[in-house]
Amino acid sequence: MQKLNTEEITRISLDEFKNTAKIPLVVVLDNVRSLHNVGAVFRTADAYLVEKICLCGITAVPPNAEIHKSALGAEFSVDWQYFSDTLDAVKYLKDSGFTLLAIEQAQNSTLLNEFQPEKDKKYAVILGNEVFGVQQSVINECAACLELPQFGTKHSLNVSVTAGIVIWEFFAHR
Repeated sequence: MQKLNTEEITRISLDEFKNTAKIPLVVVLDNVRSLHNVGAVFRTADAYLVEKICLCGITAVPPNAEIHKSALGAEFSVDWQYFSDTLDAVKYLKDSGFTLLAIEQAQNSTLLNEFQPEKDKKYAVILGNEVFGVQQSVINECAACLELPQFGTKHSLNVSVTAGIVIWEFFAHR
């Protein structure tokens, strides 16, 4: 088995990406402060054909050199929109027919591995600030909370790692 070099790995062009059907998933970043996390979410969203990212509150927006370091150009391929208030993004997405799911540890949350997305629904997943998580006012507007099962001593994962797991689960179910 021989590892492939960059030239041997075929990828679609930016124009082809823009014209490729996306999965019916929007990722909402609720006051995510790390530009590296933002970039990593862009890169994962590109890899798994996410429809759009909503950047909210203090979350930085492209163009930004620090986002680019981890996005590696995905900030140009993945559609994004900025909202100064996450609740405005939530209202926009609800009005657009999306089912809102906060990714958060909460009472009566559903474990991600037990969640089965419905094929005919559009979803928006909301990931929160690295310290405070998703705002309670935003959780109040969601249909449910999804929680990643964890078995070690820590009670959370990095937001970009969490985004990667959640995005993959939605992609794999399509």
